[in-house]
Amino acid sequence: MQLGQTIQQIRKDNNLTQEGFAELFRVTRQTVSNWENEKSYPDLLTLVAISDSFNFPR
Repeated sequence: MQLGQTIQQIRKDNNLTQEGFAELFRVTRQTVSNWENEKSYPDLLTLVAISDSFNFPR
């Protein structure tokens, strides 16, 4: 599974919209969309925050 797909799956599993997910990590909805479509990627600190927030193994 690619990173974008993983982020999207985490978001959907937790019943979050892109907007809701974006608010949690202080980014825009467009940023989340870009992550999910692999046009860009979260920085390392944000990846760790996502992992910690959703108990996703590192």
